[in-house]
Amino acid sequence: MNNRWIIHVDMDAFYASIEEREDPSLKGKPLVVAKDPRKTGGRGVVSTANYIARRYGVHSAMSSSEALKLCPKAIFRFSGFQLYRAVSQQIHNIFHHYTDTIESYALDEAYLDVTNNKLGMTDPVQIGREIQQKIKQVTRLTCSIGISYNKFLAKEASDYTKPAGFTIVSVEDAPAFLAQLPIEKFRGVGKKTVPKMKELGINDGSDLLKLSELDLMKHFGKFGYSLYRRARGIDERPVEASRVRKSIGRERTFGPVLDSEVVVNTQLRLIAAKVIKDVAKQHKHGKTLVLKVRYQDFQTVTKRATFLDYIENNVDNYLEITSELLTNLPPVEAGVRLLGITLTGLDDLNYENLALNLF
Repeated sequence: MNNRWIIHVDMDAFYASIEEREDPSLKGKPLVVAKDPRKTGGRGVVSTANYIARRYGVHSAMSSSEALKLCPKAIFRFSGFQLYRAVSQQIHNIFHHYTDTIESYALDEAYLDVTNNKLGMTDPVQIGREIQQKIKQVTRLTCSIGISYNKFLAKEASDYTKPAGFTIVSVEDAPAFLAQLPIEKFRGVGKKTVPKMKELGINDGSDLLKLSELDLMKHFGKFGYSLYRRARGIDERPVEASRVRKSIGRERTFGPVLDSEVVVNTQLRLIAAKVIKDVAKQHKHGKTLVLKVRYQDFQTVTKRATFLDYIENNVDNYLEITSELLTNLPPVEAGVRLLGITLTGLDDLNYENLALNLF
């Protein structure tokens, strides 16, 4: 499938960049996109941080109170997902000018198959340049573009020179590009895998190429199968315009109803533990956590929190997020008869653990 042209568009520090656009005085300062923990009693979760704040170790999905400890001079700002979604829609409108074969992974990230595009353009570089320029003109935001013959390489290319990067990896260029790529940059190679790689003498793509498929599967299980192919630039996954949004969740109905925050949090902890167990069994992780609450009068409300990094699968982290979501709901003292937690936006744990340098 080397005759395809796929563009990966990755917005640069999307939420943070929108906040800086709305308030230019934030530029040049450490910015955390979250509610200020000093005003919320320490509660809150980081959606993203700009590049300056990230130098202090602040990252998506950590508690805002921890972010404050790491970066005491950080400015906390959160204008809301209504604004972020509106800007994302502007960007997707630009995509649709060229193709409807679009696979979105978050508000700020998408794959576009432009092999057979609406305008009959034969040069993917021209398409990529136009998209990057139009996004800048319409939104006043920058993005990084990666172009290649498959999704894996297109994503690697967009991540290669951020921010405002533009990288093309052709069939001819792929072997050299992958050979020099640090092993930490390969999709799916996370912090826990890197030490094992180093022990095996795998420091970059050229080292990875030396190992047989059997050796890689011996050391890394099913992920070894993927690594063998990625080292050779093989990825036959199509851009799925109608990508199904999968989810894993649990809910529980109560009788008598729950009427205190302590009891509700206790039950949420139990439900979160079950969801995490199910997620672990399926070897998944996700970017969106959904809280469902049904009250004594049968009013049912759902709230969700979406991150650009995959949410860390532990109970305390889930509770931090659900507690934040609860603050925007009617008081639990009104009587709660059902609670539910669902993780959506799922991908395989072996898949692209996109710790976006945006958020």
